[in-house]
Amino acid sequence: MKITTTPTGLDTHRYPCDPWRLVESEIGDDLGLTETLFGLGNGYLGMRANPDEGRDAHAHGTFVNGFHETWKIKHAEDAFAFAKTGQTIVNVPDAKLIKLYIDDEPLLIQSADLESYERAVDFRSGALERELIWQTPSGRRARVRSERIVSLEHRHLAVITFEVTMLDGDAPVVLSSQILNRQEGEDEYEVKAASLGEGMDPRKAQAFEHRVLNPEVQRHEHDEHGDDEIVLGYRCTNSGMTVAAGIRHVFEYDGFFEARTDVGPHRSKTVFTVDAVEGKTIRLTKFISYHTSTGVPARELADRCHRTLRRAERLGVDEIRTAQRAWLDWFWRRADIEIDGDPSAQQAVRWNLFQLAQASARVQEQGIGAKAVSGSGYEGHYFWDTEVYVIPFLALTDPGAAKKLLRFRWRMLDAARRRADEMAVAGALYPWRTINGEEASAYYAAGTAQYHINAAVVFAVKRYVDATGDEEFLAKEGVEILIETARMYEDLGFYHHNGERSFQIHGVTGPDEYTTVVNNNLYTNVMAQLNLRYAAETVEHLTETRPELVESLRRRLGLTDDEVAGWREAADAMYLPFDEELGIHQQDDVFLERERWPFELTRDDQYPLLLNFHPLVIYRHQVLKQADVVLAMFLRGEAFDLDQRRRNFDYYDPITTGDSSLSACVQAVVAAQVGHDELAFDYFRQALYVDLADTHGNASDGVHIASAGGVWAGVVHGFGGFHDAGAHLEFSPRLPEAWERAAFHVTHHDRLLRVELTGRTADGVAGGSVTLVEGDTVSVRGADGGIHEIAEGVSLEI
Repeated sequence: MKITTTPTGLDTHRYPCDPWRLVESEIGDDLGLTETLFGLGNGYLGMRANPDEGRDAHAHGTFVNGFHETWKIKHAEDAFAFAKTGQTIVNVPDAKLIKLYIDDEPLLIQSADLESYERAVDFRSGALERELIWQTPSGRRARVRSERIVSLEHRHLAVITFEVTMLDGDAPVVLSSQILNRQEGEDEYEVKAASLGEGMDPRKAQAFEHRVLNPEVQRHEHDEHGDDEIVLGYRCTNSGMTVAAGIRHVFEYDGFFEARTDVGPHRSKTVFTVDAVEGKTIRLTKFISYHTSTGVPARELADRCHRTLRRAERLGVDEIRTAQRAWLDWFWRRADIEIDGDPSAQQAVRWNLFQLAQASARVQEQGIGAKAVSGSGYEGHYFWDTEVYVIPFLALTDPGAAKKLLRFRWRMLDAARRRADEMAVAGALYPWRTINGEEASAYYAAGTAQYHINAAVVFAVKRYVDATGDEEFLAKEGVEILIETARMYEDLGFYHHNGERSFQIHGVTGPDEYTTVVNNNLYTNVMAQLNLRYAAETVEHLTETRPELVESLRRRLGLTDDEVAGWREAADAMYLPFDEELGIHQQDDVFLERERWPFELTRDDQYPLLLNFHPLVIYRHQVLKQADVVLAMFLRGEAFDLDQRRRNFDYYDPITTGDSSLSACVQAVVAAQVGHDELAFDYFRQALYVDLADTHGNASDGVHIASAGGVWAGVVHGFGGFHDAGAHLEFSPRLPEAWERAAFHVTHHDRLLRVELTGRTADGVAGGSVTLVEGDTVSVRGADGGIHEIAEGVSLEI
């Protein structure tokens, strides 16, 4: 297997350890990484942590969820039903810019003479704060403070406050606050796109060959209070999507200043010229708003920006800060994980949880991209990652957000039906990667062939309904997803009659992209089994409880009793490949016949394999990019007994490279479940620092948001052993030896529970307790093996 050095924490000289903040005390040359780590977002709007002054950057970035351009995919050799239309998230006009000049010399962060410097993102206030003292080329010193907030309460709003105070003498100071469309003049989109799959990292976004944003609106208003506002509007060339970006200034200074505004189609700015006096603070408050649409004219979006900006100014910065902290107080009460004895892990866990908050707070029936809104990696596409790694977190912490994400998948059903028709199967087939609902993967073997995407959506539906009891959603939207996905699997598979009759699925790719287009991928089959069975059970249940609804489904979707019975029959007959000699489940029909990858001959610099070996070289070996059988055991633990799980894990773990960021977190959970405690903690730390330590070398493209969800799962399902058994809840505490105590919360059927892991007893048995913080009585299996009813305020040993 690949030998990986597990991170032990951050460089505490540069990044002092703080349980509630990520702090940077000195500037490094890893701009791309820190732009991601200190970035802000709310699920709709994301701003990379570029300096307010602009200039030095790995990638200037402001992204709006779902706002994308389309382009024709160029296949070297085309074929029927190959993906035709690429989709790439667009870097919208940058409204973060506030350039500072003192004595007409610009502040350039990377090269400035800084007497002191600190930048921090605060997980409780949701603000990015920076303070520095700059010694200018003329020898004067100035204190510069800034605060940036992307509102978690107000979807379309961000606020920057920027303060300058001269410490040594008076000086002329200029602040230039701008909106810049970076496509024009900074070759952000001018580089000719590389040919698909040739000389490029498939994890990165492509450049565009054409002008993307075409200007349609330029507005400037200056009111009687001296506050001014700029709004620019654009339309994408191919997708036709529209965006408006607006800024509104409130400038405060007790002394002489002048303001001048220039408005252009690609760069607009208001320049404040100040005669700065020593000790007097210059304060600029910049309200920022973005609105986007698939068809609303840019001028209407400009009106919306105007209303958002005026409302924000009326609220004021203090009220926006208060609302931000209140939202995060609510979040942390439900999602916080406490760790005693490991300060570095405490900080890192909260950073990961904060990323999940920023990815989901205001997503509002859109998807969550692989990088959320933190960067352009994976072109802003939505994958199955959300359903498997993020929605389970939200279902138990913020079920309202989970429901919105599932409604997004429900609204994509028509596109999924069209894709199923193209692929000659019944029902609906969700795309492997997409923004607008159409398949955008140009490489079908590792893309479209991943038919398990349907089951991932159904898995998320089930997790949400199990956690909330939301039968209304299940009856109105969820059941339609279940029906159409079950139809696809029944049509995709077939009955094999060589000896025992079995239902088999051929020509698919599982989660492990180093093994493609195989027969009977175990993960696909075991998840399809869940899909088929859950669909049948749900229709049968609704037939009893909501017969009028099922009758409507029969008329609208042509649903029949025979069809439902067929799903159950296929689920019961599902073939799950198993090798009797080794006593393990086969990843697919022929996986065990392949030659094992020569790990001992593979250099460290040849990982990830996908960037250093032709796919065919990889495909002919036993080698995994990420957990496959092991992931199946995590998601469907009830389908495997403990001995099977242990044998499977022990076989597949050594041949898993971990080239995918989605692997370590899953391996951590299953290693804990099968009793490999030290290995579980090792994998957990690998997942914990995927971005913070940039262990995959691509954190500059954005946060690995699914891995952040996996970190939560590592504690809750791995070390906490949480399991929803239906009639009751179960916990199996496995506190890592490096920790003195840990605690987490889960929300289940409107009940808030607090779980504490308190270490091992004298006889070596791990222990803990669960407390019902609020809500109705809940059934929990206790440490004595019995099922106990606990009421609000009551604790039970587990």
